[in-house]
Amino acid sequence: MGAGMAEVCARAGLDTIVAEADATAARAARERVAVSLERAVQRGKLDRLSAEDALSRLVFTGDLGELADRQLVIEAVTESADAKIDVFSALDKIVEDPEAILATNTSSIPVMRLGMATRRADHVLGLHFFNPVPVLPLVEIVSSLHTGPTVTDAVESFVRDTLGKTPIHSRDRAGFVVNALLIPYLLSAVRMAESGFASACDIDAGMVLGCAHPMGPLRLADLIGLDTVAAISESLYEEFKEPLYAPPPLLRRMVQAGLLGRKTGRGFHSYARD
Repeated sequence: MGAGMAEVCARAGLDTIVAEADATAARAARERVAVSLERAVQRGKLDRLSAEDALSRLVFTGDLGELADRQLVIEAVTESADAKIDVFSALDKIVEDPEAILATNTSSIPVMRLGMATRRADHVLGLHFFNPVPVLPLVEIVSSLHTGPTVTDAVESFVRDTLGKTPIHSRDRAGFVVNALLIPYLLSAVRMAESGFASACDIDAGMVLGCAHPMGPLRLADLIGLDTVAAISESLYEEFKEPLYAPPPLLRRMVQAGLLGRKTGRGFHSYARD
């Protein structure tokens, strides 16, 4: 997700810094963006000169301190409240401009909780992109009770006018708009497979061929990452206490086993590793 967001910012003509955990991760991030840009060129979605220009606008670093002069910082670390709070607390001290906006790409963690880890909660909001970021046009903008209206307006303009994507607004509730609707659907498919009611292949084929979905629910869960699906599910259940949000035992076991979907080569389906 972070690499995808960096790519769309660079393609929009913005000088962009990508801060990773260390130098090794920074090199890997650069390679992911380079591969994505080359794929876009090969598919005729981007010309070679534009791809080279986008890559030249990107700086990759293992030092969070290099974000000190940024006007907008978008956090995209693992879907863990503790990890994100640590990042926001650090960014609050690092980013020098008090008017700079700190955004989170969280799928489900309350924006208010992250904003309160800073001294600028009025300049913190959710900016939730969808995977793959260079392809999908939607971005959810999530304002907390503290987020200032001018901050929300500025980010909406950034999403719509600078990135050319479509913003929608959500209140600061777990799951926001899309995942509050999507996750119960995915969990229902997991429960169906868990019970032996139907196979993963048949469940996915049913929704693709019977409902014209571009991808079946279990293959989509594999694409998102089963650990991420489980984390969003936990956040939704913690907030609403509705049984439909509770992660099924099979999902928990697969995460414990490291069967996380496409990124590990195996989830509800098997995938060739890159």
